[in-house]
Amino acid sequence: MDRLQQTSLALGPASGRFDCHVVEPGRAVPSLEEDVREGLLFAPRSLPPKYFYDARGSVLFDRICETPEYYPTRTEDALLARCADAVIAEARPDHVIELGSGASRKTRHLLDAVERAGLRHCRYWPFDVCEPMLREAGERLLARHPWLRIDALVGDYLAGLDGLPRPEGRRLFVFLGSTIGNFEPQQARDFLAGLAACMGGRDSLLLGADRVKDPSVLEAAYNDAAGITADFNLNLLRVLNRELAADFELGAFRHRAVYDPSLQRIEMHLVSTCDQVVKFGHLGESLRLEAEEPILTEISRKFTRGSVDQLLHDAGLTAFAHHEPENGYFSLIHAQLSRVCHKHPL
Repeated sequence: MDRLQQTSLALGPASGRFDCHVVEPGRAVPSLEEDVREGLLFAPRSLPPKYFYDARGSVLFDRICETPEYYPTRTEDALLARCADAVIAEARPDHVIELGSGASRKTRHLLDAVERAGLRHCRYWPFDVCEPMLREAGERLLARHPWLRIDALVGDYLAGLDGLPRPEGRRLFVFLGSTIGNFEPQQARDFLAGLAACMGGRDSLLLGADRVKDPSVLEAAYNDAAGITADFNLNLLRVLNRELAADFELGAFRHRAVYDPSLQRIEMHLVSTCDQVVKFGHLGESLRLEAEEPILTEISRKFTRGSVDQLLHDAGLTAFAHHEPENGYFSLIHAQLSRVCHKHPL
């Protein structure tokens, strides 16, 4: 348990079955101030999407997932419910380690399958930056599974994976939500290669990936009629106003999300509706924007079966099972280290 700092956590009747560990970063992660200076003050302008998720942004994202246009969450949830028994039969995990676990809502399907398979010794390791969310999810899962032991990991997986636990036994790593699509291509390869470096011959990875499909379906998912995604995007400016004493006027920006077929990705922007100057009180800096100038706030890459197989291959992994719905909207890919996949299948 190198680089883990344990904190106590009492969960009523579940006390003794939940521990919370702080995972120390393996490398420096840029701060909001550094990201603003690096990405926002000079064109082309951009900010990482992680800053969407303050308390308000997290609530808005949950509402996005409930909109009729936003298919990824419900599609992946239904697919995981359908294939969880097969995944657990393939992996036979002693430990389930989930990166970016959030509220662990979809993970319940895997833990239900673990229970049906009689693997009640299996431990769950959710890894997320938000400790209160880990606690809330832990209470819910422990009530659902009286046999379950949870070791919550508090930290930023983007700060490196060296601090991941290395318990004895088979480990099933889980990375859902097509979060891999928020990475630029090289970043995605490097991230998966880093994960592969943590894996042993009996370990496997379950990866969620959104698929290329009709651009009208993709664009509708990020431009819901109720305007919740637009509010979610604009919330980034509220974060900057609060954290850096900026003076963004939200009414001077509009939300834009478009699909770029050449890059096979959705690009989400905040577009300045006028010439304007924004001041950052805490930075002593100003941002000059022209009318129609965009700020890139998120990319969401979409994959074909071939492109996700290639991504895994480049990272030293090989897919041995693809699970997808009949409409091909989403994939759950079960992968293993390439050097052992063919010699020692799970």
